[in-house]
Amino acid sequence: MRGMRRLGCFLVIASLAAVASCRSGGSGGGTDVVVMDAAAEASAGEAAAARFPVLLFSRTLGFRHDSIPAAIQALTELQETGGFTVEATEDPTAFNADNLARFRVVVFLMTTGDVLDDDQQAAFEVWIAAGGGYMGVHSAADTEYGWPFYGALMGAYFKQHPAIQMANVNIEVADHPAMAGLTSPWTRTDEWYDFQTNPRGAVTVLATLDESSYTGGTMGPDHPIVWAHATSGGGRALYTEMGHTQASYSDPAFRQHLSGALRWVAGVE
Repeated sequence: MRGMRRLGCFLVIASLAAVASCRSGGSGGGTDVVVMDAAAEASAGEAAAARFPVLLFSRTLGFRHDSIPAAIQALTELQETGGFTVEATEDPTAFNADNLARFRVVVFLMTTGDVLDDDQQAAFEVWIAAGGGYMGVHSAADTEYGWPFYGALMGAYFKQHPAIQMANVNIEVADHPAMAGLTSPWTRTDEWYDFQTNPRGAVTVLATLDESSYTGGTMGPDHPIVWAHATSGGGRALYTEMGHTQASYSDPAFRQHLSGALRWVAGVE
């Protein structure tokens, strides 16, 4: 953010200098071009500064998904159209008060295991209490089983999954930004989780899995896989079960799902 402020100051000074040159008798045509360029640069700087910052956290102490690099690349590519900026890390020391204050959303991007120590957990809890937004992707549900605060934030923990296969996703809230524009049923190939509990009642379920469209599901006719809820600090939290495969992150529909989810969590939509 400090860098963006310095950039903004530089662009404003550049614009003022160009105007002064014009008033002092500089060449009309050349000066006009400079002023227009400076204004355009200032506009671009303001647009960049308006993007909300996102921390992508992908530390794994259990199973590691080989799709993590593809996920980071996809979200990096979506920055401009999504109106956000991303910073990726696997360093748990990023979870301290000063650093977390830089971000509006933290994404647990296919994390597994106990990824934060007690002090880092405490810093994250304070940040959520202050209105920070959380988004979990796929094995974020296979993370921090012994941390009750995280379990409530996630909504439900992973239990098991069958083999990767095609299945139908039924969209329940079609006008939610995370689901907008997607067809229902949404047929796609992924690794489909069962959860230890059904989160419905504590969250708003955005999409469910049709267990009749694949083999190995054990949750029955009500099988939530995308859900959202308000946090204890007045922010927003959203979890999507999908995203195991590398191919997911080159799929325009899934990329749209991720971008819309991030914008909702940030409070932009």
